[in-house]
Amino acid sequence: MISSLKAFNLLVMFLLELSVYAAVALWGFTASDKWLVKVLLGVGGPVVMIAVWAMLGSPRAPYPVHGAGRVVLEALWFGAGAAALAAAGKQGWAATFAGVFLVNAALRLLWNQ
Repeated sequence: MISSLKAFNLLVMFLLELSVYAAVALWGFTASDKWLVKVLLGVGGPVVMIAVWAMLGSPRAPYPVHGAGRVVLEALWFGAGAAALAAAGKQGWAATFAGVFLVNAALRLLWNQ
């Protein structure tokens, strides 16, 4: 039973990572009335986030961050997702996203994931 919960927690972590991209894209597409700015932020924002996660946070990152650095990376990464949702006018989603992340992070810490 516990192994199933651990696997589910890792799935939630992956879905949270993907949700950051969606949140940043949503923010980008709602950040301006000008279509060019919308496209640049809505597409460029997630591209920048993908690059950062690929370089530092992914399992195959060339410059993986561990320990306290990983805590800072995750706080900034998932905080950016929550902030993007809030900036896009989705405060309820932002609070839910932050809450799910905090529970997920606590369980990963408890289970040494």
